[in-house]
Amino acid sequence: MTSTEDTQLVLLRRIADALDRLAPTPLPAADLARADCFVFQPPTTLQPVPKVNRVPVELLRGIDRSREILLENTRRFAAGLSANNALLWGARGMGKSSLVKAAHEWTNREAGTGDRPLKLIEIHREDIDHLPGLMHVLRAQPFQILLFCDDLSFDHDDTSYKSLKAALDGGVEGRPANVLFYATSNRRHLLPRTMMENEQSTAINPGEAVEEKVSLSDRFGLWLGFHKCSQDDYLAMIAGYVRQAGIAIDAEALRAEALEWSTTRGNRSGRVAYQFVQDLAGRLGHRLDI
Repeated sequence: MTSTEDTQLVLLRRIADALDRLAPTPLPAADLARADCFVFQPPTTLQPVPKVNRVPVELLRGIDRSREILLENTRRFAAGLSANNALLWGARGMGKSSLVKAAHEWTNREAGTGDRPLKLIEIHREDIDHLPGLMHVLRAQPFQILLFCDDLSFDHDDTSYKSLKAALDGGVEGRPANVLFYATSNRRHLLPRTMMENEQSTAINPGEAVEEKVSLSDRFGLWLGFHKCSQDDYLAMIAGYVRQAGIAIDAEALRAEALEWSTTRGNRSGRVAYQFVQDLAGRLGHRLDI
């Protein structure tokens, strides 16, 4: 080997070493055995959640039909049977995200998933672009996995909804049999009306443009609607929380204070009920661990 060749070989090795240093550190394989709940951090990191912020399913009132449908769908999926992606939409504060987390806990507790517990992975709205890649990583996992996106919606000129459509359809591989997607939203069709109208006004075929946007919701086999609760349901929620927390208070006094609280908030919902009980517990010297 000539001196010129030696020099070139040394130079090539230095370049190769420099490229190795610039290359990103290989990502660790997802280990879902570490916990039952995770938060997704792009591009493929799953951060374990030691203690999930959730309400027992028994305390969720005023959403009986939606609760039973979602619990049954989740139970079937955990058992390896056919189940549908679900969109929980409607009034704010009525327990949409609470129901998803409660369904996960209930399924592992009541459905007897044994040594293969159902896993819950939360993906934030702004990370939806990474969903197809995450689906690919999860396909090889030996667990049944619920992917959960809270408050899912898309703004004007936001094209990440296409990543969601691709992930829900699964492309040529199909959606992984061990992955199900649950989302909550205040909107039934996920996309703002102005976005649809703009597409309609600029498209060669307006009807097809709008149909493409609306079809996103069609990827969800279950549409579960949540509506404002009645006064009776609101009071029942509060009674359940108070009983669970072991707070001793006269029933009439509780009713009067609860109604006054909802009047000052201008709304009745599960969230308002929980906020009232938080305030009540604090005033009476209780810790609210629900």
